[in-house]
Amino acid sequence: MGLVESVYRLSLTFPPEENYGLKSQIRRAGVSIPSNIAEGHTRASTREYLNHLSIAQASLAEVETQLEIAVRLQYLPAEQVSSATADIQTLGRQLHALRKALEARK
Repeated sequence: MGLVESVYRLSLTFPPEENYGLKSQIRRAGVSIPSNIAEGHTRASTREYLNHLSIAQASLAEVETQLEIAVRLQYLPAEQVSSATADIQTLGRQLHALRKALEARK
């Protein structure tokens, strides 16, 4: 959830013309991560859970890419994004480990 908060805070400074572009997309991708983890956890099968974790990982990669785009477009300074990038890498490792453990159990 901390990453979602970071994404929302970071995207506050995007120019108005990005309200329905990059700003909207990065926020939706950020919210998708914990949403898919939670939804997958409530599913009846490990297979479904793994599918939702895979979607969460894809959304995580999407957020990382979009933050890089925001830096390149000079919507955000790289220093501001570094904390979110560290969170993304940590969460990516955690999701990978969880998927690996679930796949071993399957």
